[in-house]
Order: sequence, then C-alpha cells, then structure tokens
Amino acid sequence: MFVTLGIIVVTCAVTILGWKNPRLIARLILWPPAVRKAHQYDRLVTSGFIHADVAHLAFNMITLFFFGRIMEQVLGQLIGPVGFALFYLSALLVSSLPSYLKHRADPNYRSLGASGAVTSVLFAFILVDPWSLIFVFFLPVPAIVYAVFYVGYSIYMDRKGGDNINHSAHLAGAIYGVLFMLLLEPRVLGHFLSVLAQPRFG
Repeated sequence: MFVTLGIIVVTCAVTILGWKNPRLIARLILWPPAVRKAHQYDRLVTSGFIHADVAHLAFNMITLFFFGRIMEQVLGQLIGPVGFALFYLSALLVSSLPSYLKHRADPNYRSLGASGAVTSVLFAFILVDPWSLIFVFFLPVPAIVYAVFYVGYSIYMDRKGGDNINHSAHLAGAIYGVLFMLLLEPRVLGHFLSVLAQPRFG
C-alpha cells in the first residue's frame, strides 16, 4: 500500500508543480523530437507523472488507489517489496512506446498522463479477480465485462481518432499488464480460467 500511495503523492505533486510551471511540463511530456533527436528517453516514463487537468489526474489516481493496493500485495508476495514499483514504472515505459513509434516523426504530437500504466494495473488485477465489481459511472460492472468493452472501445477509437485521448497507450498498458502477470507467474492463467468459470457478482 505504501508504494501505491507514494506513486500517487509523487504524481500529484509533480502534476501540480507542472501546472504552476509550464517549463516543467514541457520537459517531462512525451514529445517525440526530444526523444529521437535529443535522446531524452526519460520522457517515456516522466510523461506519466504529469496530467492535463484535475479530472484527468483524479480519475487515474483514484483508479490506481483502488487496484494498486491489491496488486502491490500480490506482487509483493511474488517478487518482493519493490515488485509493484518496478511493474508500474515499466508499464509507464511500455505503454508509451506505441505512441512514440507511431508519432516519432510528428513534431506536433504530445502525450501525458498515467493512463497506460494504470490500465496495466487494472488488467493485472482482472487476471487475479475477474468477477470483482468495478464501478463505472456509479454502476457496478464485473471486471471481465468491463475489460472486454474497454479493449473493444479502445481499438475502435484508436482507429477512428479525433478525441485527443491516447488509446494506443491504453491498449499497450492492458496487454502489458496481462503479459507481465503471465510471465511472472504462469499459474495465474489457470487461476483466472478457474475463477472465470464460476461467475459471481460482488
């Protein structure tokens, strides 16, 4: 729980500092020319510690709070106390890569936010407890049902474009969260299928 809270505190602090200092945002944001030409590869991770507005920040951090605490315990048992921190930071990196590769020649492209990494956490959690209820706009939805619609919507909107949301990061994050858990503990697949075969709501 302490790692999750630490990530939330740091993310909120850096974001607020960035709102007060646009130069900080400019340095941390994912901007392909800075990565490709200036070799500022840290932007692939630092862009996840800044957010566009209060709603963007709140949604990501609330989601991280609820599911991060559980995954911190799970990963702590599997790979030790730094497990969740390594997972989260690597998820920031991996979820940024598709957007960077897709827009590496576009000087007008910029991306920020922790959505990709938070999605990794959420989908890793879904492998552990697929029938757990997730509240979407105050409506209870089974996690696995939410996952199916989330992926479908992200694929559709990624192809359609035009809504200023980095759906590529969401998809990459979802895939990474699942693969990370499967590679770390292959038995989680059997657990997932066993739980999935016994639907429960709550």
